[in-house]
Amino acid sequence: MLQSRQLEHTVDCVIEGDCIETMRSLPAGCADLIFADPPYNLQLQGDLRRPDNSKVDAVDDHWDQFGSFAEYDRFTRDWLGAARHVLSDTGALWVIGSYHNIFRVGTILQDLGFWIMNDVIWRKTNPMPNFRGKRFTNAHETLIWATKSQKQKSYTFNYEAMKSLNDELQMRSDWTLPICSGHERLKDEDGGKAHSTQKPEALLHRVILASTRPGDVVLDPFFGSGTTGAVAKRLGRHFIGLERDHKYADVARKRIARVAPANDDAIEVTKSKRAEPRIPFGWVVERGLLPPGTVLHGPARRHAAKVRADGSLVCSDASGSIHRIAAHVQGLEACNGWTFWHYEHKGSLVSIDVLRQRLRTDLA
Repeated sequence: MLQSRQLEHTVDCVIEGDCIETMRSLPAGCADLIFADPPYNLQLQGDLRRPDNSKVDAVDDHWDQFGSFAEYDRFTRDWLGAARHVLSDTGALWVIGSYHNIFRVGTILQDLGFWIMNDVIWRKTNPMPNFRGKRFTNAHETLIWATKSQKQKSYTFNYEAMKSLNDELQMRSDWTLPICSGHERLKDEDGGKAHSTQKPEALLHRVILASTRPGDVVLDPFFGSGTTGAVAKRLGRHFIGLERDHKYADVARKRIARVAPANDDAIEVTKSKRAEPRIPFGWVVERGLLPPGTVLHGPARRHAAKVRADGSLVCSDASGSIHRIAAHVQGLEACNGWTFWHYEHKGSLVSIDVLRQRLRTDLA
């Protein structure tokens, strides 16, 4: 109850102030997911110019500048330590960076007890060219996905949703997405970038969809222009945005206010079969959906077996579960009986899995 009262004026809000102090003041375990886009410490030396000598709009903001690697490491250790405080014991953290900082962040993550699940490469379809021609074009950034500890057994990973998002193929750890540009890029009053490192909504869509459920709380300690909050709101998640720069916080609030959340049925993710309630075949029989004596058929009616009152099947030379008999008649070691067996309905064969789904709906 105390945590609920403390969060009442925190969730779905942009909180202005130092992210480390703010996270330390929040209730322990209040965030289901943390997405962090910290300063990269780019260590830029002088202006970057194009071949025509025009100046490149590089990231030279004061918040990205640190006096030394040791100073940056102290900052990283402090904010990650505060993040551990607010992260729930079943939650996860995503942090994004470039070659300038991500390896230092990864080391400190492990030092603090986080357990790295994956590193993900965001390959940019439209990266900034290397104007000086002295290095490879820097065309990617790295994300680290980590749980709170190695012993953490429970965390959210919507595998089937990621597979569905990827045309029914397993989602890989290399993501090809464009950088934020065009109409998505927020502008300030002078027509310049409202934030120099605004991330594309497509990137946050994938992270939030993969790692949260509707109604979860997503905390972003470096909120910037509010991409995390905008996507979280659209997907039916709550957010807590921490931002020390009033100008950025104002941009984020106005942006998020324009976002319309999707309907409840639209934000449901494709569930894993393992996550669905187990339905014994006997339940189908005892509820009268398939009476004892019903003859089931395999595909193209090549095999047949009879339903018994206890939910087992019997064929000419064996009896057993729907799975055992499906494997037996085919000479296989194993077979999913729910998808193999069919019953006759109005002259057509219908998979018994339809009856399982009907019972799951009744349970829900």
